[in-house]
Amino acid sequence: MTSSGVLAVMFLGLLVLLLSGMPLAFVLASLAVFFTLSLWGSQALVLTVLQTVDTMTSEVLLAIPLYVLMASVLQRSGLIDSLYRAMEVWFRRLPGGLAVGTVAICTLMAAMTGIVGAAVAAMGILALPSMLRRGYDPRLALGTICAGGTLGILIPPSVITIVYAATAQISVGRMFAAGIVPGLILAGLYMAYAVTLASLRPDMAPRPDEPPAGLAERLMALRSLILPTVIVVGVLGSIYGGIATPTEAAAIGVLGALLSAAVQRELTLANLQGAAWDTLRVTAMIMWITIGAKAFVSIFTGTGGGDFLLGFIQDLEVNRWLVLLAMIGVLVFLGLFLDEIGIILLCVPVFLPVINALGFDALWFGVLFLITAQMAYITPPFGYTLFYLKGVLPPGIGMETVYRAIIPFLLLQAAALALFMMFPEIVTWLPERLAQSVRS
Repeated sequence: MTSSGVLAVMFLGLLVLLLSGMPLAFVLASLAVFFTLSLWGSQALVLTVLQTVDTMTSEVLLAIPLYVLMASVLQRSGLIDSLYRAMEVWFRRLPGGLAVGTVAICTLMAAMTGIVGAAVAAMGILALPSMLRRGYDPRLALGTICAGGTLGILIPPSVITIVYAATAQISVGRMFAAGIVPGLILAGLYMAYAVTLASLRPDMAPRPDEPPAGLAERLMALRSLILPTVIVVGVLGSIYGGIATPTEAAAIGVLGALLSAAVQRELTLANLQGAAWDTLRVTAMIMWITIGAKAFVSIFTGTGGGDFLLGFIQDLEVNRWLVLLAMIGVLVFLGLFLDEIGIILLCVPVFLPVINALGFDALWFGVLFLITAQMAYITPPFGYTLFYLKGVLPPGIGMETVYRAIIPFLLLQAAALALFMMFPEIVTWLPERLAQSVRS
């Protein structure tokens, strides 16, 4: 069978097994083993073993369980409750103030944890009942929580960013820096939408009847920002100050999370056990997918798949931007059915040689990739944030309301994606500035 025939059978098998409902990790691993035995015999299985050892001993991937542990401890520490009360004090008189405060907390949680589920679950429990009780339209409340929660994909320290950087063999620190400005722009777009909608349609976000908080009350509320600020500065400051690697900074973040839980009097054995189990479950899922994907991609590369794809695209003689748009379209489509870790591990080794051959910046492409992951998180039928919220929806609000709620925010994400494609310097400016400061 020709190289192109093998590749066609591989991806047909991938599609069939995924549609059967088999977990992605086992789909990839089983296909890798089958094609290894079929093409090269049992002795070639040593390649799969080497791929597994390489994954399990990766220093970059060691940061993942540490960041997951940090997020889980923070979620149980009671710190998010204090933050939400502070945001209510500061933003309640602003049009759409509770929605703005919710996005602000999601941004802070993204900078503290880098885990999407933590922000969505916490805001679903805290912010959603508060906004509905005050007369907010469910679509605005739900859309704000879904979109705001996805900021943890882009704003560092993001676990998904670490997976992308490790797969693309890019500096994790530079990828972290590249996500800061786009992440803040997206947060600003969500806030601006909430304020604009509340100003044009006051019935969708009624202002509370209570008088605005006094200066003393606002200053007292700011105390809840002290611990989050210490954690963010400890993690990101140690990376960009040259004090620690991203993996070492993750350990600093875990220490900060434990201290925060102790200050909040939530450093209990039950909370630690729950955080440990969360970390084990999430890390095991990521590692199994990573092992399966690396084995699958090694077969793809070994059969000449990368060269075939690159040659095919070069022979098309089309504008390179059309090729990029096609790749983005593929990523968005895959996001409807696969999780973002699987998409990264499957697509980045295939797409990145093409990106480099076309003269695009791999760092910039990484941010575009992460935004498509954000879109996947809020897109039916398998958007993760939709399922996170499903468990906390009050009676009378169904999933169809959630689906309608995410449409404006999905359009905002698409607009941001187009903006960063047209102006790459928005993404690359901060990493370049930080690199210059390090060299000087």
